[in-house]
Amino acid sequence: MNPIEHFFIGWCVANIPPQSTTRDRLIITVAAVIPDIDGLGMLVEIPTRNSSHPLLWWTEYHHVVGHNIGAAAVVTLLALVIADDRWTTGALALLSFHTHIIGDIIGARGPDGYQWPIPYFLPVSDTPRLSWDGQWPLNGWQNFVITGTAIVITFAMAWKRGYSPIEFISKKAAALFVATLRNRFGPAT
Repeated sequence: MNPIEHFFIGWCVANIPPQSTTRDRLIITVAAVIPDIDGLGMLVEIPTRNSSHPLLWWTEYHHVVGHNIGAAAVVTLLALVIADDRWTTGALALLSFHTHIIGDIIGARGPDGYQWPIPYFLPVSDTPRLSWDGQWPLNGWQNFVITGTAIVITFAMAWKRGYSPIEFISKKAAALFVATLRNRFGPAT
């Protein structure tokens, strides 16, 4: 799955508690995206790919560094330390992180057919590497349906609860977005 899809799924998980703070929603949402931090190796790999000494940081480390139980533990511990509602946010950050892992196992096959197996038990063990032979392509219709559904849920939650992921950038813009939704669809019930 792509980072945008993970973001919206994480936002939906962040809205499980009926009341939460912006900080806690951000922590839970970021937990769904943070495993792809290992994808930043692409920024080094692409410029060096055709050199005499390519740095294959994306090819060798994507789905390795951030997609494992060790990374899940770090994310959960950080959530427990910095959250307002520590236990709820920590548990939901752990859940959100795992939506990313599950999403990549079921729907992240590359255009070349490579499945990006996930060494989930790192740093304890490099095996088994999780994959699924029915994995659909990253650009498969299934991912578009999941993304669309998560966006619809995000809009519905914004209308009902009065906040949206836009709050991470601007409270004023988020309030305007919610007001627009409520003007179009009526007041929240």
